[in-house]
Amino acid sequence: MKPMISKRSCRVAGFTLVELMIAVAVAGVLSAAAVPSFEGHLQRARRADVLASMMQIQSAQERFRGNNASYGSLAEIGVAAASLARHYQLQTAASGPQGYDAVAVATGLQARDAACRHMKLQSVGANLVYASGPDPSVANVATVNRRCWML
Repeated sequence: MKPMISKRSCRVAGFTLVELMIAVAVAGVLSAAAVPSFEGHLQRARRADVLASMMQIQSAQERFRGNNASYGSLAEIGVAAASLARHYQLQTAASGPQGYDAVAVATGLQARDAACRHMKLQSVGANLVYASGPDPSVANVATVNRRCWML
């Protein structure tokens, strides 16, 4: 005698196409919310690179000024033209006996950090001025400027 096979025992367990599409849609919504936040954290972490480089420029300029009549260029003070992790291009401007300007411009993926794309450390006499901005005018308002320079 032939055994009877019920319809219920032939069913294969698994996901239906509808269930799979719902899971993909949920994953898409979650990733769309998470990616911008993650990128913001990465930009903030990359800003630590420029802060370290600016402090390196500051100490090298003070050492150089201690031995010379004025502040020097990056080559004269022995600092590379790129930040330590290469997220920013560095330059000095207006170097003289009264002070200097150190400017950093974001490169690569860090250039998407619009508010803090340009960072400027200005030494005038004994005062340091920290500025930042989306363009070379480095004209961020005080709250945004603090956010760019703080970790």
